[in-house]
Amino acid sequence: MFEKFNSLKPEKQERIINAAITEFANKGYSNAATDEIVKQANISKGALFHYFTNKKELFLFLYDYTLNTIMNNFFGEICFDEKDILVRIRQAVYLECMLVSRYPMMFDFVKTVYFENSDMVKEEMQKRNAKILTDSYNKLLSDFDKSKFKEEININQAVQVIMWTVEGILAKEKEKLKLRSSSEINLEEIMLQVDDFLELLRNSFYR
Repeated sequence: MFEKFNSLKPEKQERIINAAITEFANKGYSNAATDEIVKQANISKGALFHYFTNKKELFLFLYDYTLNTIMNNFFGEICFDEKDILVRIRQAVYLECMLVSRYPMMFDFVKTVYFENSDMVKEEMQKRNAKILTDSYNKLLSDFDKSKFKEEININQAVQVIMWTVEGILAKEKEKLKLRSSSEINLEEIMLQVDDFLELLRNSFYR
């Protein structure tokens, strides 16, 4: 679909991607200006719209590119040999926070999308997010050791409670970052909260 853009030299692709992600991350979809993107990327406006039909197509391309980069790193580094689901989930939270530090501008862009209200892209974002969430959960929660749970525990419900707990912690952190850069994330503070709650859940659900 983006053959013309993909045929560019990597250095030029990177310039355009970085300029566009920065503009969207700082201003959101509605307020982002393609004039500023082409200025920072050092290309003509005609060239930009030669690669992408319009601003919406560029925005959706960037979102897919960003998520693919993040998810490929995430699932490339997480250890699925770890069968204790609580340990694996802790590892997932830690890795997500580390990726925030590694790709701060990408996460600032994702954060902007999270709070995006433009009708032009909101429905598309919701569809993409729902699919990514389902696929990620299915992969993360696959093939774990169910024998660790107490006999009387409904394992599916227990795992749902664990995920709700972790999601709640991360949602609070995302809210804190609403007006700050993703580079300001406090990894130690987040992991202390996660460890406290996971220990409580371990005592409640495990043998």
